[in-house]
Amino acid sequence: MKLIKLIVLFVFTSFSVVSQQKMTIEEIYTGTFRAKAMDELQALKNSNQYTVLNSDRATKSQQINLFDYTTLNKVATLIDTKTTTGLDNGIDSYSFSPNEKQILIASSSNQIYRHSFTADYYLYNIATKEITKLFDQVQEPTFSPDGSKIAFAKENNLYIYDINSKKTTQVTTDGKKNAIINGITDWVYEEEFAFVRAFDWSADSKKLAYIRFDESQVPEFSMNIYHKDLYPSVETFKYPKAGEKNAVVSLFIYDVAATASKAINLGNYSDFYIARMKWTNDANVLSAQVLNRHQDNLDLIFIDGTSGVAKVVMNEKDAAYVDITDNLTFLKDNSFIWTSEKDGFNHIYLFDKNGKLKNQITKGNWEVTSYYGFDEKNKTIYYQSTENGSTYRDVYKINLDGKNKTKLSQQSGTNSATFSPNYDYFINTFSSATVPPTYTLNNAKDGKQVQAILDNTTLLEKLEKYNLPTKEFFELTTEKGNKLNAWIIKPKDFDATKKHPIFMYQYSGPGSQQVANDWLDTNDYWFMMLSQQGYITVCVDGRGTGFKGAAFKKITQKELGKYELEDQIDAAKAIGNYSYVDKTRIGIFGWSFGGFMASNCILKGADVFKMAIAVAPVTNWRFYDSIYTERYMQTPQENASGYDTNSPINFADKLKGNFLLIHGTADDNVHFQNSMQFIEALVQANKQFDWAVYPDKNHGIYGGKTRIQLFNKMTDFIKEKL
Repeated sequence: MKLIKLIVLFVFTSFSVVSQQKMTIEEIYTGTFRAKAMDELQALKNSNQYTVLNSDRATKSQQINLFDYTTLNKVATLIDTKTTTGLDNGIDSYSFSPNEKQILIASSSNQIYRHSFTADYYLYNIATKEITKLFDQVQEPTFSPDGSKIAFAKENNLYIYDINSKKTTQVTTDGKKNAIINGITDWVYEEEFAFVRAFDWSADSKKLAYIRFDESQVPEFSMNIYHKDLYPSVETFKYPKAGEKNAVVSLFIYDVAATASKAINLGNYSDFYIARMKWTNDANVLSAQVLNRHQDNLDLIFIDGTSGVAKVVMNEKDAAYVDITDNLTFLKDNSFIWTSEKDGFNHIYLFDKNGKLKNQITKGNWEVTSYYGFDEKNKTIYYQSTENGSTYRDVYKINLDGKNKTKLSQQSGTNSATFSPNYDYFINTFSSATVPPTYTLNNAKDGKQVQAILDNTTLLEKLEKYNLPTKEFFELTTEKGNKLNAWIIKPKDFDATKKHPIFMYQYSGPGSQQVANDWLDTNDYWFMMLSQQGYITVCVDGRGTGFKGAAFKKITQKELGKYELEDQIDAAKAIGNYSYVDKTRIGIFGWSFGGFMASNCILKGADVFKMAIAVAPVTNWRFYDSIYTERYMQTPQENASGYDTNSPINFADKLKGNFLLIHGTADDNVHFQNSMQFIEALVQANKQFDWAVYPDKNHGIYGGKTRIQLFNKMTDFIKEKL
């Protein structure tokens, strides 16, 4: 690590401004500055080993390599596409059978939405090196715990494949596009509850639980797909907007031996979500998390797999909303670990198998940001937190009784961990604003480094000639007294006696964070490129963002865009008073929620901001999906003023500055409708502005030369208007 620090010092101090090479959009968005990583890192459960997917560009091949946690030595190459027939399209992802003797390999993947995809799947026997193609373009194939079967979804129905008999049994038959989905989430669940596989095997492999979505009454959204065809095609899918009908969900348990499904009566619920579903360690007990539509009441329900009887074992309420996570962990006796914000900060709790609270394991005015696992042998929990500041991440361990907390990470910045199956070691990924990702093997007992694995010194050497500035972190206090995390990137030849233009960047969405001490992303490189042209970039996380406690995050409830806007305007005013800032030249940029904010800033902060760029913005929360929007705003029927008083569409007549609006026509997330209606409002207000449309591009607006053209356009707009 000393070598890395020396190189960092060299990068940021040794070159004169004269030698500074200009960074280009083309370099940034073709991956020139991409950091090396350990791709598809998976810890094996049955041996103290892990696997990594490696790519060899020279031979255009991929390998799944096996490594030993103790020595970091490569034990074996489990599969090499160069010597394996059938994998001409490579390995997209992979999973092991429970005994880890077979690998299920995904290839020729086709993306559906943000998380979902179909793929061809191959079963590879590690010992015999035999590979068999099992499925064409299916979703979420999952081994049964005994390894004898694979459940999967295809065209909205569920199936079970028996590996020995090679027989496929159809579990459901009523699946139909835009009507019934079995075992796979609908669009809004996938996007907002962040899961796709809505089926799960019982511990004894005898039962398969699944969620059924009846979306027949959900309103449809359609968008034109242009391609280069004479006539555009139309993509139609179910999309419940705020206040509209959601899919009706129901829970079923399929008995493999009896080949029959049983509907589960969860209780007296109406208009509800099954936000998570998971079998416990008791093979006959299924858990489900049921949320009301407002998402301020969560019931953890245990279901008897034989009788189907359901009972609420734990309830959590919140004045705003209850967050859904994947942290629920069942111990051997079916007691369980749970994370909650109920004391004002996100912490770890232990409940017995009947849902009675045993103890709160972590406490303090800081947040648990990741739960890594529980070592049954030593009764120890491993987690990541913000205990050393909300912009930092550190790895800790603590006993189940809340005692003997130990900080395991060694360096100040962002640390994350992948633990070995026996919890003797962990691979620590560390980065900061000056150190790109480094991977080390560390001892889980005290956190001390055992061995270096991978670093990015090559990237640092590549960056030397650009003589980049540093990202400086500070706490900004607004005139109203709000203390907000911020960072600033100044030109390398910064002259404090001169007045500089300010380009502000933000996202501002609920629970988000842009001000974090980690390595640069592609946007950061763009901001540094702008610094080479004399611009100062500033980023401020206002109220509503995350990792500073529930009160700070949830203050925006029912009024998305009010306090967040206030903080960006107040921050701009505070920055405008800096001696080296030209307060008449302040601009702001954001994407998605950040685009919503940038739009509001140029309208409601017309006397503060000279220019704004909004990419793929929500312009009226009535147009956005039910789960996300209602979590923070309730429905438009209940909270019309909350929707309307913060909608840019309703304030188009206030535009004074320079405005660039950008959107992709095939955005399935924030629909192009948002920008089209905003454009019409601006036109009817007789306002001049710039806009750019990207045909057939989704919310990310990428593909081919798209990002290069997009960021060149935004750069030219900044140079011309700011």
